[in-house]
Amino acid sequence: IIMDTRKFLVGTLVGGIVLYVTGYLIFTMALAGFYAENAGAATGVSRPAELMWAVALGNLAYAALICYAMGARFATGMIGGAKVGAVVGFLMWFAVDFILYGVSDVANLTRTIVHPLVQIVHGGIGGAAIGFVMERMKPASSA
Repeated sequence: IIMDTRKFLVGTLVGGIVLYVTGYLIFTMALAGFYAENAGAATGVSRPAELMWAVALGNLAYAALICYAMGARFATGMIGGAKVGAVVGFLMWFAVDFILYGVSDVANLTRTIVHPLVQIVHGGIGGAAIGFVMERMKPASSA
């Protein structure tokens, strides 16, 4: 099962949208207080208004990484996508968060540990959506 370009692009777009929406619900609505309470000592690092184009672009890249990993793992369907998305989300954010913790003071250790764990859910939902849409797409014709 090799992922064709069309599936990759559609999966990236759908996954990017799902990651954007679920990210808003998880991080802006549900866990905003936790993240504020567990910020580091750095001040002035949050933007008064988010640059939505940059957030959207980041979510598209996140979805593309999940699509790429799904292709490399030959993962299919919602369950396969959720598993790959959860692993990608955890590993990507574990790496980023601990590097940032080591070089900056934007988050305390509690937030640094919790954030990659929350990304298991966030990435898993994105991966499930990608797997769902890819499974329903017909393979590209070889003509």
